[in-house]
Amino acid sequence: MQRLYDFFRRHPTGVDTFWAVLLFGVSSLTLVSSADVQSDLRTGAAAVADIAMCLIVALRRKAPEQMLLLAIAVVLCQVGFDVGPGVSSLAMLVIIYTVASGTRRWASRVALAGALLGPAIGTVRFGGGDASHRNLWHGLVAIAFVTVPFVLAWVLGDSIRTRRAYWAQLEEKAARLEKERETQSRIAVAAERARIARELHDVVAHNVSVMVVQADGAAYVLDAAPEQAKQALETISGTGRQALAEMRRLLGVLRTGEQPESGEYVPQPGVEQLADLIDQVRGAGLPVDFQVAGEPRPLPSSVELTAYRIVQEALTNTRKHGGPDVGATVRLSYQDNELDLLVEDDGRGAQHELYTGGGADGLGHGLIGMRERVGMVGGSLDAGPRPGGGFRISAVLPLKSGG
Repeated sequence: MQRLYDFFRRHPTGVDTFWAVLLFGVSSLTLVSSADVQSDLRTGAAAVADIAMCLIVALRRKAPEQMLLLAIAVVLCQVGFDVGPGVSSLAMLVIIYTVASGTRRWASRVALAGALLGPAIGTVRFGGGDASHRNLWHGLVAIAFVTVPFVLAWVLGDSIRTRRAYWAQLEEKAARLEKERETQSRIAVAAERARIARELHDVVAHNVSVMVVQADGAAYVLDAAPEQAKQALETISGTGRQALAEMRRLLGVLRTGEQPESGEYVPQPGVEQLADLIDQVRGAGLPVDFQVAGEPRPLPSSVELTAYRIVQEALTNTRKHGGPDVGATVRLSYQDNELDLLVEDDGRGAQHELYTGGGADGLGHGLIGMRERVGMVGGSLDAGPRPGGGFRISAVLPLKSGG
């Protein structure tokens, strides 16, 4: 049954032609049976009208507007030659439905006018001529009765048109939503790659800086204090492993379709890891005073990661550009609805210019990355020279309810 239905859908004109041929056969039998009571002229006119109406049925979907105009012309000729409707009534029903279900509104209005006027004209022309009061009412009832099928054909066709337009809108909306979803996916991918770039910047800048400082120290004391050189090399080894672990975690996000390997990923760092970070920085030769105010409590993971990366970036740049004998202070303050973070140093190096984008080694990007991180959690960041010398970074990170 489904194959037959698919065949009909693929060959609509062939199906219509089949019905037109069948209709012509029925009309031919009707003409033959009534030929003895009609004149040759009327019989010929009726035959031409039936052929035209069958042609209308066959081509109704290929050229619906043209077939509607042809049907109107045929009906007018039938009225003029006093030729009975015959198969034209059925053909008019079909063409009215077809045009009403199409997209041309003017043609649909013409079809509606034909559905309302055609049956009335046909009933008056071929229904008899008694003009008495009783027969007038009978005629009006007959006109209404004959008009109903044509109007219903138009209503059915118009409802089909409305339904098709509705489904077309749904399909267009679905296609638009699909495109929007793809666009949002591309935006999400770009945002994720930007996040990974910030993470890599922080990881590489911090750990490589520690390794360089430790390597310089090991080279300086290699002959005079072998034990200190050995300790520095161990610090370099541990820092390198930590950097590799974090880079594997970040780059693993880009491996689509792969399962994470056991032990390859490490948790996202947070405020609890700040003590280890500061101990590492102290081991690299930078004195850091770490203070925590307020009652520590669980924080949103995004806030914890932002706080950790800000401290990591700030201390890395203090160590690299703060100059000799620089010291730093890190203060973490838990408030009711926010987390306040303060990192400042007393350095005298070129850090100020580099932080504001004047450096050639990417520190301007470090400050940009800080602002992006803070903006993602809805916080605020203030960075600039510190009164009396040095540099100061202050961040306010809001805490969402339930965090």
